[in-house]
Amino acid sequence: TLLLAASLFAASAQAAAPQQMSLVYELYRNGHKLGQVTDTFTRNGSHYTLTSETRATGTMKMLWPGSIRLESTGEVTGKGLRPARFQHARSDAPHKLATARLDWKQGLIAYQYKGKSWQVNGLQAGTQDQLSQLYQFMFMPTLPKEVTLQVTSGRKVNHYRYSRRDGGRIQVPAGQFAVQEFVRIRGPGDDKAITMWVAPARNNVPVKIRVTEDNVTLEQRLVSYTSKQ
Repeated sequence: TLLLAASLFAASAQAAAPQQMSLVYELYRNGHKLGQVTDTFTRNGSHYTLTSETRATGTMKMLWPGSIRLESTGEVTGKGLRPARFQHARSDAPHKLATARLDWKQGLIAYQYKGKSWQVNGLQAGTQDQLSQLYQFMFMPTLPKEVTLQVTSGRKVNHYRYSRRDGGRIQVPAGQFAVQEFVRIRGPGDDKAITMWVAPARNNVPVKIRVTEDNVTLEQRLVSYTSKQ
């Protein structure tokens, strides 16, 4: 039946995703090398932990010796990642720790930031956080032509729509990859552009990410990728 086929596809997508994964990216700001981003994914049964740590390198390290750390924890389900908690932390500003807790039973997100707490109702099925959205593609048996996501940061919820097209082959420090390109569909007055290039031959992980907003372009380019099943 179609339902059985769908469940088998979901199971195969879960099985194909690695148990452990480490990715290192070079980070650029308006074309100038700024630092390095290290992402790690660990799965223990149905529980997952995703971390991303950004540090300046070279001469920029003298100007900003700190780090930015993102962490997403939650469950791996038949439909992919279901985050339960997301944190955004800066080593140079611990008072700016931002936390979002996703309460799937109550259908809400509870936020904490700078000593304040508040809740937002309307948590939608399939909601991702700022970090997990990048790796949700790993659990898709096929990549859709269009993706609509509710995405939470540590302080608010955004609604993103992406369209997919064939990105051909691109060169990054880790090598040359055949990619699928996801481009954010923006509405009137929205200047935040997001493009992700994912590599089907590497579990659909992003090999390049570009975000442009307020005349600033940040770009991550994959340097290395290791995984363990």
